[in-house]
Amino acid sequence: MDRAQFEHVIAAAADVSKEREIVVIGSQAILGAVDEPPASMLISMEADVYPRNAPEKSIDIDGSLGDGSPFHGSNGYFAHGVGPGTAQAPRGWEERLVRVEIPPRVGQREGAIALCLEVNDLILAKCVRGEERDWNFASAAIAAGLVRLEELLSRAEDLPVSVSKRKHIRKMLAGIAGKLKGGT
Repeated sequence: MDRAQFEHVIAAAADVSKEREIVVIGSQAILGAVDEPPASMLISMEADVYPRNAPEKSIDIDGSLGDGSPFHGSNGYFAHGVGPGTAQAPRGWEERLVRVEIPPRVGQREGAIALCLEVNDLILAKCVRGEERDWNFASAAIAAGLVRLEELLSRAEDLPVSVSKRKHIRKMLAGIAGKLKGGT
């Protein structure tokens, strides 16, 4: 997904939900948090979103703009309606959301507002999920200098997961950083 596609899906989610503020918690939040993310971080064609003030309307977003919808078929990308509990990000993540103004589209009187996970919170949420693609995403962010290892390790303490899971995440992040420093 590129920035134009991101803006389109956020505007469409706002239109479907009749809510202006759309929270973006999945990998495509990188498009709001970072001006020019590496191409390797833009592979997903799905934006995980919910209306900030009416998260229950995410079901409408999923039905109208989701996987297999006419919107998806026409555009090749889609919105996945989720809820606030989907993001397993560090405590305080909601106060650090990055605000992105989306200009009005044809037929809209006002634009939408994308509220995207801040990049450190996004990387840690991906690490909690812990699939190979999530670790690749984290590695790309570290390699590109979008995040600092020290900040990630510090915020990892505030993740809503077990102590053993936090320890595993810190170990994996340190390993990624070590490999990048060593050039292997």
